[in-house]
Amino acid sequence: QVQLVESGGGLVQPGGSLRLSCAASGRTFSSFAMGWFRQAPGKEREFVAAIRWTGVTTLYRDSVKGRFTIYRDNAKNTVYLQMNRLKPEDTAVYYCAAGFGVSMLSTNNEYTYWGQGTQVTVSS
Repeated sequence: QVQLVESGGGLVQPGGSLRLSCAASGRTFSSFAMGWFRQAPGKEREFVAAIRWTGVTTLYRDSVKGRFTIYRDNAKNTVYLQMNRLKPEDTAVYYCAAGFGVSMLSTNNEYTYWGQGTQVTVSS
């Protein structure tokens, strides 16, 4: 069993930055692919970014490329999402997810474990 706890959300002005963290329990964290997804009010959950267990392969949705960076520290059982140049359309609840043997990093049903989410609000 893996438990995921997100932190780092909050209110930020357009153009600002936030760093989300996702701390995982369990000894096999380093074996999991990790992803970040988000869900805005009235919208479906969507893929944001993901990273394979090696930390070498990453994937981003087009709208966050060049602004967001996903990285992981397997020694700390933590994955991060650094978000820069935030826009109002980035406002959503952000969820961390973990999966073993993930084939399609951007597909939410490939992930087995999910966190409770952290709210990110971008507004002036």
